[in-house]
Amino acid sequence: MSSLFSQVGVAHVSQDAARNIVSLRQSQDLFDDLSTDPAEWLLAQRVEDEVKPPPYRSPTPIIDRPFEDAEWFNAIIWPFRHWQASRYSDGSFGVWYGAESVETTVYETVYRWYRGLISDAGYEHTPVVAERKVYWVKCDAVLLDFRHVGTDFPELLHPTDYAYCQALGARIHREGHPGMLTQSVRRQEGENWVIMNPGVLSNPRHNCQLTYHLEGRKVVVEKTPGVAWMTLNTNSW
Repeated sequence: MSSLFSQVGVAHVSQDAARNIVSLRQSQDLFDDLSTDPAEWLLAQRVEDEVKPPPYRSPTPIIDRPFEDAEWFNAIIWPFRHWQASRYSDGSFGVWYGAESVETTVYETVYRWYRGLISDAGYEHTPVVAERKVYWVKCDAVLLDFRHVGTDFPELLHPTDYAYCQALGARIHREGHPGMLTQSVRRQEGENWVIMNPGVLSNPRHNCQLTYHLEGRKVVVEKTPGVAWMTLNTNSW
């Protein structure tokens, strides 16, 4: 791995990355199973707001919306509180993944969604629908730049074997680097942002809502319900 790091530079990043997460287009009231009275739902929400500690405090609390902390948690903090194995983590620490464009996040997340369906649920021949939300998130950091070393180190871009990347991620996390930039494995022209430190992320804003439709051997992606925006073929997966 020393030979890899000898070819790696750094990139000063101060721009937005796209973050694509699971989210419903229309949220459900969490208290509607306790009562049929909407007034009682509002009362329960007020009680919850009074007793729960906010995970985020805005520098301008008077003008910011009260659900800003929820956007901050969903778009930034979630993977640092809920660790799971991924390309650059063995599950012993959290990693935040973003990309330079919404399109790249679609390629990355559709692949993981589809592989999860066929490996865990066996839905490869059944129409399935998933809803997603994409945020823009500001990143200010000096990141290790691995975008141009994939030719010499093809294990960085292996489509299914994550062992080398997980070892690399463990070293970057252990040494305290804020994160790295890499070429997207699922979209050749795309770039992924692999962030180990939530302190370099800020200002989440809603970008768009997406719906994924699994239809046989293809996934149709919609921005506007009923209108195809992208179609990805799963035959190579």
